[in-house]
Amino acid sequence: MAAAVDGELARLAALHGVDTSYRPAPDRTVDVPVSAVVAVLAALGVDAGSADAVRAALAERERELRERLLPPTVVHWAGDPDGPAALAALPPGTRLTVETEQGETRDTAEGLPLGAHRVTAVAPDGRTGHAHLVVAPDRLPAPATRSYGLLVQLYSLLSRRSWGMGDLGDLAELAGWAGRTAGAGFVQVNPLHAAVPGAPTDPSPYRPSSRRFPDPVHLRVELIDEFAHVEDRDRIRALLDRAARLRADVLDNGALIDRDAVWELKREALELVHAVPLAPGRQAAYDAFRATEGQALEDHATWCALTEVHGSDWRRWPAGLRDPRSAETARARDALADRVGFHSRLAWLTDGQLRAAQRAAREAGMPVGIVHDLAVGVHPEGADAWAQQDHFAAGMSVGAPPDAFNAHGQDWGLPPWRPDRLADSGHAPYRHLLRALFRYTGALRIDHVMGLFRLWWVPRGSPPTEGTYVRHDAEAMLALLALEAFRAGAVVIGEDLGTVEPGVRERLQRRGVLGTSVLWFERDWEGDGRPLPPERWRADCLATATTHDLPPTAARLSGDHVGLRDRLGLLTRSAAEEGAEAAADTAEWLALLGGLGLLDGPAAGPPGRDEEAEIQGVHRFLLRTPARLVGVWLPDGVGDRRPQNLPGTWDEYPNWRLPVADSRGRPVTLEELAASPRLRALLDLLGQGAGR
Repeated sequence: MAAAVDGELARLAALHGVDTSYRPAPDRTVDVPVSAVVAVLAALGVDAGSADAVRAALAERERELRERLLPPTVVHWAGDPDGPAALAALPPGTRLTVETEQGETRDTAEGLPLGAHRVTAVAPDGRTGHAHLVVAPDRLPAPATRSYGLLVQLYSLLSRRSWGMGDLGDLAELAGWAGRTAGAGFVQVNPLHAAVPGAPTDPSPYRPSSRRFPDPVHLRVELIDEFAHVEDRDRIRALLDRAARLRADVLDNGALIDRDAVWELKREALELVHAVPLAPGRQAAYDAFRATEGQALEDHATWCALTEVHGSDWRRWPAGLRDPRSAETARARDALADRVGFHSRLAWLTDGQLRAAQRAAREAGMPVGIVHDLAVGVHPEGADAWAQQDHFAAGMSVGAPPDAFNAHGQDWGLPPWRPDRLADSGHAPYRHLLRALFRYTGALRIDHVMGLFRLWWVPRGSPPTEGTYVRHDAEAMLALLALEAFRAGAVVIGEDLGTVEPGVRERLQRRGVLGTSVLWFERDWEGDGRPLPPERWRADCLATATTHDLPPTAARLSGDHVGLRDRLGLLTRSAAEEGAEAAADTAEWLALLGGLGLLDGPAAGPPGRDEEAEIQGVHRFLLRTPARLVGVWLPDGVGDRRPQNLPGTWDEYPNWRLPVADSRGRPVTLEELAASPRLRALLDLLGQGAGR
């Protein structure tokens, strides 16, 4: 048990948004260690290492808050007739000057257009305050109509044209087919952020190098205009032959997806493509992209070029290169100009194919289109951590405290943004990130959406149990999210599974952020604990049977997921106990489905279990809920039993490297998926019921 943080240290922590306790359950409060609070404050630039230091820091913070006229960011929701409270609280006679995002200068904050503006306040006593003023729509866009969609990890979706892993050409084809022939409204994919190169590369899409820029490994090389004009056709034929062998290794020979081999092959092809001059119109489009992305693109491409010389961990580079603004980095950028240009071009090409996939989805009749996934953070060795290091908290990692699913807590190895630096910049890195993603998405899924409010920080060298929550300006984060989503006409889905602070879901719902509801977790936790009937589910959500971190539905229905965890030594109880509990859980759900008349085929329970009928019954149940969006895990449509990711494993299980497969583990191509009677029957069911 940690000693409670109290007195002056507790007050100091609270004034910097650092929690000194948390509540894993409504009836339980856990105090965090004093050492965690002191370490986190140090990462925020606050010395709390002694009683005198705490006293001095507290006096300084209280003076700062007492004397300031405005907080770093002021939010005005367009539907709020009272205006921002921070402006209303200014001393009488205070003069305001607003510089709008659109370039106007006004002397009032009333009637401002939507945007991220700057406001200056001058009080009668001469004090001056500056703040970012976000004028946001009252709510985010909602889905135009109720629809169902497919959930898939893009790398796992191989066609007979992809080069050993699914690509953006496959995504466009899937969207076109699902929209036109199956009535699907969206396709949700894993994060397509740029990865950190390595040997091997970290395969997790949730530990990216950059969230701002996508990974060119997802390119369909043949779709690039310049590919047809590469002069060395012999090399092109040789590359295509190698691509065919990579594809056959996965689809026909049972090999795992080898991202590194795919990238090595594509990089060779892209080097040839890069040597082809751009046509005038293409050059103009590329120049416009570079102008729009500005310094962020230059930094990203410079980091990529430097990794080719010095390795991927910028913290081990020569000292001068660790600073993106140093003279040494500027000289290196000039010396590597061709490589910087190569990586800039790849970012543009990938952006173009992402936009093309969204166009294909909308042209196929999808009301939403492609749902992209925003990871909660970035790899400490990556491009964003290098370019934005002033915004990241040194010596800290994001994770989660102990909960019912993980008694040891979690350390995700992702450095957190410093809320104070983020606020001082007007949340610029966050705002620009959102704007970039919304260019090519019909909806954005935000992983661990609770991170907009607070994140669990773990000091380096400490176990996850010895961390604490650090709070963001959630009102500003939500307002900027609403602003950018509104401008793009995009829906936002928040992944709000697990421990959620009271009031968070309500605030998200009020602003139009959809939640995430997974069937197996939807029980009457405040009542008898039984499965929640469909009419009691929330409407503002994406409802699914499973996710990439959970067993496929066939595995859960059969109990195969328990056997897998037992073989890998992940069970905390005997296999018999775990299996009995899983079977009882499944039986409860099947009993509810049967009672609602949602199960066709033989009665539930061996003998006579009909897996396909039960999976269809699960999705009929989801359609009975009022959920605005209903998602089907694409591998469920062909009986795949293997999870794409098994939390708690690293080398023990091939996380993020499995192709979509059938019930026997045989890889299934995109072409076979489109022709599968089993998948088509499930999608017909969903298409007929989604509009109810």
